[in-house]
Amino acid sequence: MRKKLNEKLLKKLEITLLSVNVVLNDAEGKQIRNASVKKWLDELEDAAYDAEDLLDEIYNEVKSSTTNEVRNLNSDSLSLYEKELEQNIEDILERLEFIAKQKDILCLKEDAGIKVLSPRTPTSSLVKGCDVYGRHDDKEVIVDLLLSDDASGNKIDVIPIVGMGGIGKTTLAQFVYNDGRVKEKFDLRAWLCVSEEFDIFKITRTVLEVVSSTVCDIKDLDSLQLDLKEKLSGKRFLFVLDDVWNENYVDWCLLRSPFQYGAQGSKIIVTTRSGQVASIMQTVPSHYLGHLSNEDSWKLFAKHAFDYRDQTAHPVLEEIGRGIVKKCKGLPLAAKTLGGLLRLKLMRGNGAKY
Repeated sequence: MRKKLNEKLLKKLEITLLSVNVVLNDAEGKQIRNASVKKWLDELEDAAYDAEDLLDEIYNEVKSSTTNEVRNLNSDSLSLYEKELEQNIEDILERLEFIAKQKDILCLKEDAGIKVLSPRTPTSSLVKGCDVYGRHDDKEVIVDLLLSDDASGNKIDVIPIVGMGGIGKTTLAQFVYNDGRVKEKFDLRAWLCVSEEFDIFKITRTVLEVVSSTVCDIKDLDSLQLDLKEKLSGKRFLFVLDDVWNENYVDWCLLRSPFQYGAQGSKIIVTTRSGQVASIMQTVPSHYLGHLSNEDSWKLFAKHAFDYRDQTAHPVLEEIGRGIVKKCKGLPLAAKTLGGLLRLKLMRGNGAKY
């Protein structure tokens, strides 16, 4: 494709998709009760599939080009095929723009950090160190807090990691949780994916099962907390409460009751999008996670798109990929997800041998 085509139409596509993307969470929640929203999502899905088919066509055309043709991608002249391609892109954009306008008619709300209704994928403590980019300094800040016995003067320190969705809070917590220095420091460790439902009974039971390495069949919270108190007594522990939404201080006080019996120097890491949640739970200042640099975003994107293979083997796709990375705005989840999508296209184009 020509540079002029890329700059004009891809920018237009970016703006259109962004205008739709910000209301997807609200739409997915409302589709069950609203047939019009369900139809809107179906039309959006159809248009997205057509756009993907067109991108596959563009990829195959670029792949079949000769080296000289690749070098002359910036030529001002457009072949008949490319003019038809441009028209197809404009047609899809017109469909997407029409769909985007309907979001206002349907009163779909933009996601500004509100809770979503769709269930979140559970997390675990496992992480590949090679998948972490640009977080070394953040990691060392958290590790220093964990290794310090007097970070706040409290017996149990609560350290919130705060940031928007997709910024890498869970990954940072995983990175820290698996650090060798941290493992040696604590007698007990437990990872808990909390998410929206702050179920005190379920969280307490999970902690008890992890620290005791047994399945728990206790049915009441009081007995659970008494057993957990006994297991934690005199032990230095590290708990990670991942993706906390609860803003009820009383609930937090009830949950933490047995934690107070752990040894001096015990720590709790909390990851959350909400500054309010952090202020309720913290005993030390929150660690706010910033965006990745463009170069670190590219490294993460390339890892999932090319998996350490020679990126120069796909010069056009690398150029497109770097353009995509800029649009990720330093969000690791976006870079990782879009890198995976490009990888899928590469696998399709190479008969799944890539």
